[in-house]
Amino acid sequence: MSPASARRKSPAPVFAALGDETRLELVSRLGDGRQHSITELTEGLDLTRQAVTKHLQVLKDAGIVNRKRVGRESRFVIQSGSVSHARDYLARVSDQWDQAIERLKAMLGE
Repeated sequence: MSPASARRKSPAPVFAALGDETRLELVSRLGDGRQHSITELTEGLDLTRQAVTKHLQVLKDAGIVNRKRVGRESRFVIQSGSVSHARDYLARVSDQWDQAIERLKAMLGE
């Protein structure tokens, strides 16, 4: 497995990318499933198009968004797979903690 493949399998890049308020807002805006231009995504944000582009590149590198060229314009759309993978990871960790708490309760009850 190549290092790039290993990074895609790990949820860490997704969590790192989503650890920024601006990127969370961009993901929220893309959550409608439609393609959005950088201009649309910049509306209402106190950021330049260049800054939004940099944030979108981080999200793209983490596999959260995909960029499509439509003529001369770049349009962005959310990639649900990476976020779903991270959600599945959190569910597994949550289950592990629930099991550990149950073991602790059983041990204390003895």
